Amino acid sequence: MAGKESGQQKTEQPTPRRLQEARKKGQVAKSQDLTGAISLLVVLLILFVTRDWFILSLERIFTTYLHSFAVYEVTAQTVPYLVLQSLLMLFQILAPVSLAVLLVVILVNLTQVGFLFAPTVLVPKMERLSVTGGFKRIFSTSGLVEFLKAFVKIFVVGALCFWIIHSRIPELLVLSMTTPGRGLYIVSDLMLVVLAAAAGVYLFLALLDLVYQRHAHHKQMMMTKQEVKDEYRQTEGDPHLKAWLRRRQREIALNRIREEVPRATVVVTNPTHVAVALQYVEGEMEAPKVTAKGAEYLAKVIRDLAAEHNVPIVENREVARFLYQRVEVGQSVPVGLYQAIAEIVAMVYRVRKQRSAV
Repeated sequence: MAGKESGQQKTEQPTPRRLQEARKKGQVAKSQDLTGAISLLVVLLILFVTRDWFILSLERIFTTYLHSFAVYEVTAQTVPYLVLQSLLMLFQILAPVSLAVLLVVILVNLTQVGFLFAPTVLVPKMERLSVTGGFKRIFSTSGLVEFLKAFVKIFVVGALCFWIIHSRIPELLVLSMTTPGRGLYIVSDLMLVVLAAAAGVYLFLALLDLVYQRHAHHKQMMMTKQEVKDEYRQTEGDPHLKAWLRRRQREIALNRIREEVPRATVVVTNPTHVAVALQYVEGEMEAPKVTAKGAEYLAKVIRDLAAEHNVPIVENREVARFLYQRVEVGQSVPVGLYQAIAEIVAMVYRVRKQRSAV
């Protein structure tokens, strides 16, 4: 039992096929926190570079908004118009920032996992709607880890932001005594400091999360020995079946050799590694053809059969090697070998005549 249980442990590294199949299902090592942290840094950079323009635009919105209420009569018809006008102006300010963040989100995801289209992730699954399944996911190990990660992020970032704001309270107390423009600059300075601190800490936590996500994904993709064997059978074929096929092919080759070699005209050898049986019937064939061939063990079988049935064996390394490598069984010899084969066949005929004369 212990051996069987240990065999089911995930001790094997994931195969490329396993990782590819998981990728098709959307199972990749990716940190959402890294995307959020870099997006926050981009927002911080944009606000830092365009702070003056941003503040002037906000001043213009407030001025236009307040001026409109002074000019227009406040009625049920004018209020929606004024609010919509202010929202459109605010959208013009936030649109470039939103577009930049969207591009950053796409680039960060492409950097982490590359281009990935996994439609199976979008298919609704009934188990996701199960209350029992939901509780199991929440109280599972991964659910508890995600809860602890969220708690640490909120606690650390929140405590840091609180400390910075608390240290700047004296500056905030004078806002009521400054002009709106000056007040916006004070608030923007504080906001940039808070964002910079939060983005730095968030980025550090996100990098740790990325390391964890890759480790967790790799651990999840680990395979048991049985899974590796099953995958090998699916991709390379059952080894028992392949062994049977090799035995069957050898049996077929041996049967053909036993049938064709006794009827061969000559066997050309290498002399020990390769043997090729040739048949030529004068007046019936335009050229000799290869009727059997083999290397190593099969070559020995061909030589033994030839000797047993008095088939001449001629040693010619170049011809034997060329015929074995280039000419398939049942094919005629190529034109380039006609002269060499003709000399071999002529020699065989002369030997046969001499034996007949004796």
